[in-house]
Amino acid sequence: MNENELTADDIVIPALMRAARGAYSKAIQTRLSTAGFEDVPRSGPYVLGGMGNHGIAPESLIRDLRVSKQAASQLIDTLVVRGYLDRQINPDDRRRMTLELTNRGRAAAAAIRAGVEEVDTELATILSPDGIAALRAGLVALIEVKERMEQRT
Repeated sequence: MNENELTADDIVIPALMRAARGAYSKAIQTRLSTAGFEDVPRSGPYVLGGMGNHGIAPESLIRDLRVSKQAASQLIDTLVVRGYLDRQINPDDRRRMTLELTNRGRAAAAAIRAGVEEVDTELATILSPDGIAALRAGLVALIEVKERMEQRT
C-alpha cells in the first residue's frame, strides 16, 4: 500500500491531529497577514484570540501554553512592543501587572476570529452537524484522557 492509498483508519490519531491543526493555523495566519498583522509571534493568536474573542484572562491563556516563565514573559513583551497589548501596573497590587488589548490587539483578535470561522464554515460543508458534534466529543474525551494521565504523574 502506498501513501496515496491510505485511509483515515490507516493513520494514527496523533498524525491526523497534527495535520488537521494546520487548517486553523493557515487560515489564521492568512487573515492576520492580509490585515497587516504579519508580526504576531507564534502563540500570539492564542493569547490575542482568547482575550479578545472569549474574554479569557491572559494569565490563564499563558498558563495553558505550558511554556517556561521566561518564554511567557518574552511572548508578552513582544506583544506589548508590537502594540497588541498594553501593560500597566495594577493599581490594587503594585507588584502585579495588568494586560489589556490595544486597538491593534482587538483588530488582530477579529482577524483571528475570522480565520477560525472560515475553517468552521468549510468544515460544516464537509461534516454533518452530528459529525461536528462527534468531532468535538472526541476532542473533549482526549482532553479528559490527558488530564487523567497528568493526575497519575
